[in-house]
Amino acid sequence: MDVQITTLGALLGLVVAIILIIKKVHPAYSLILGAVVGGLVGGAGLTGTVDVMMSGAKDIMPAILRIITSGVLAGVLIQTGAAAKIADQIIKTLGEKRALFALALSTMILTAVGVFVDVAVITVAPIALAIAKKLGYSPMVILLTMIGGGKAGNIISPNPNTISAAENFGVNLSSLMAANIIPALVGLIVTVILASILAKKFKGTEIKTQELEDATVDTNLPSFFTAIVGPLVAIILLSLRPLVGIAVDPLLALPIGGIVGVIAMGKFKYLNEYITFGISKMMPVAILLIGTGTVAGIIKASTLQATTISILDAMNMPAFTLAPISGILMSAATASTTSGATIASATFAPAIIASGVAPISGAAMVHAGATVLDHLPHGSFFHATAGSVNMSINERLKLIPYESLIGLSMTIVSTIIWGVIM
Repeated sequence: MDVQITTLGALLGLVVAIILIIKKVHPAYSLILGAVVGGLVGGAGLTGTVDVMMSGAKDIMPAILRIITSGVLAGVLIQTGAAAKIADQIIKTLGEKRALFALALSTMILTAVGVFVDVAVITVAPIALAIAKKLGYSPMVILLTMIGGGKAGNIISPNPNTISAAENFGVNLSSLMAANIIPALVGLIVTVILASILAKKFKGTEIKTQELEDATVDTNLPSFFTAIVGPLVAIILLSLRPLVGIAVDPLLALPIGGIVGVIAMGKFKYLNEYITFGISKMMPVAILLIGTGTVAGIIKASTLQATTISILDAMNMPAFTLAPISGILMSAATASTTSGATIASATFAPAIIASGVAPISGAAMVHAGATVLDHLPHGSFFHATAGSVNMSINERLKLIPYESLIGLSMTIVSTIIWGVIM
């Protein structure tokens, strides 16, 4: 396809999409309309614009298919109470003295095994609110703790963002999950440090009675062993390729993990109910990614990549910095880790690889970068997490700098490892 779109057109398309998302227009439609505007203003013409949008959406379809099938594992973990049991067990094991670390770790592990980061926060929130009431932590402290843990887990997870980045860079999903383990641990440590600072700053701020009443923890949960079986099976299957050379695609590994897990918990007869719930959670993401693909197609066909590289050259910045910077910028534009990682990897992967950066390195840095500004107010994550602890918008806004620091710490470490050292 020989359609050439100007940098101005691509940027204007992104701006239009952002404005529409802020105005509460559905993100998928916002992205599609932004892509149309970008193509037309960028000089592609009506036919050329549609062709480029279709090409971008087509490129993202393999990732979407894998994301839809991952709903089996996610549905099983959430609906059986396995996710809540994993979180509850971790917190009980570590005890009250390490409450903040326990909350961050439990949210990190839930996200790392395949639960969406916002769902992980919502799952842990009732336990966190009960702990906060007992120990005198404010909602801001526990929400930051859960969000930071979720961000850390998200860059080592088989979630849609990781699947998209792996697909666009042509790397194995398990390899990309493993690539950011050290940055994730750094993110966990930074989260606990920042949460501890906030705890001292807001000491004495109590959880409201209504918030605690809303935070009912289900006591009818599976055993910890049976709860963890499904995620373990999925991770083992994904690890077979790097370990022994047997490739099990996430398309199969994730649903197999879910099915084995539901059998282990003795709830196989409810499997259809669980997978129906799981796919209901994945469909909005799949639809969002179709819109994301259209924008990625426009940006990919534009001169934005060349312009960005020229700016980096003029600033004497190394070529590998394109990876984390693109992840940061696209996550800010979409307020989404998934959309940010998808657009950045689909758009800039060829240029990043052409600059001499290994695909796994580029994917790791883009993925980490996509966690820096994915929590901005024009995205759903901001509002879903605020609702999990009944927090006002004004209070929620105060957490943005702290969340950004957590994402930035992981991105810096990932960039040092994969851009400087490796």
